[in-house]
Amino acid sequence: MLYIHSATILTPSQTIVDGAVLIEGNRFAAVGLQAQVKPPSGARVIDAAGLWLVPGLIDLQLNGAFGHDFTAAPDTLWDVAACLPRYGVTAFLPTIVTSPLETITAAQGVLRKGAPPGFAGAAPLGLHLEGPFLNPEKRGAHDLAYLRPPASDAIADWSLPHGIRLVTLAPELPGALDMVRALAARGVVVSAGHSRASYAEACAGLDAGIRYSTHLFNAMPPMDHRAPGLVGALLTDARVTVGLIPDGVHLHASVVALAWQAKGPHQVNLVTDAIAALGMPPGRYRLGDFEVMTDGISARLADGRLAGSVLSLDQAVRNLIAFTGCSLAEAIGTVTATPAALLGLLHERGRIAPGLLADLTLLSPDLHVTATIVQGQEVYSMPSDQAAIKEVKHGTAQRDF
Repeated sequence: MLYIHSATILTPSQTIVDGAVLIEGNRFAAVGLQAQVKPPSGARVIDAAGLWLVPGLIDLQLNGAFGHDFTAAPDTLWDVAACLPRYGVTAFLPTIVTSPLETITAAQGVLRKGAPPGFAGAAPLGLHLEGPFLNPEKRGAHDLAYLRPPASDAIADWSLPHGIRLVTLAPELPGALDMVRALAARGVVVSAGHSRASYAEACAGLDAGIRYSTHLFNAMPPMDHRAPGLVGALLTDARVTVGLIPDGVHLHASVVALAWQAKGPHQVNLVTDAIAALGMPPGRYRLGDFEVMTDGISARLADGRLAGSVLSLDQAVRNLIAFTGCSLAEAIGTVTATPAALLGLLHERGRIAPGLLADLTLLSPDLHVTATIVQGQEVYSMPSDQAAIKEVKHGTAQRDF
């Protein structure tokens, strides 16, 4: 049993000052005021005075980190998962960019095999397949050689039981709407992205079952006041949750604020789109078959095209607050309850409530991660020497906007 007390807790419906949680096994047993939730005999106790206690963070688009790229080496998934809790991440979707279908099969095999013995870290919730059914004119950092038109035989085993959770495609491609319907019927979340869809084509995709957008604004035509296109459809349809990369590079702060005003706190999902360079020094890294150069702020191909990011999810939360003026509760919701609801997992994660999986992140008053708990197990705690360095050199490891 684990007992955490004296924290300020963000729950689905309220903020509890001087709160406490009791964890039994891998789930919350009790949540409430410290005066009401008492530690049973034998429980391990954590004093969280002065800290925020929030649900564990969920990243729906992560290409890799710590020197590893999932597309180039799917078997590194667990190495990355073990390190992600330092950013408060307790669950994520390993993202496979456009590549041969055999790469997707290999990634499915890694998930099917399961975690190695003794593993402790963030939980992969299934794969995010970004491609290969993308518009070549908006391919971004995706390899043109592997793009292909939608075909039913290519997705025969793309389903939740086979490890596929989210698929990004361009809805205007021939055959795409049939693919959207087929995937949605299997419980897979379908996202619009890397697309030149017109407003009418976008609406047709939404009617077919698209419920998400991959890095809104990026790899999409700009919205015109007479031709709103894909961006206009996504911003105005209440059925859609939009993914944003709030690193100050992919989107201007004012555009993030615009999307926030248009969609509201329950339909914005922050993602990192981070590559192997996350958690590493500036240098050269892989994204699929491409070499990507990073300077610690952005990640780009040799021709200057953006190729993912070096953003961490806790930094994304801090940036959203700075860009929009939203509350911490609203910002945390974009990386907890909102992605959990999108994936149909709100009954087990994304909130702090009795009976749910005990995924937690402890944040300092300046919203940096001090500890992370995954299913009741403390898997990260900020070393005391790092805490001292952060106080002296705040913001040097990653740029604050």
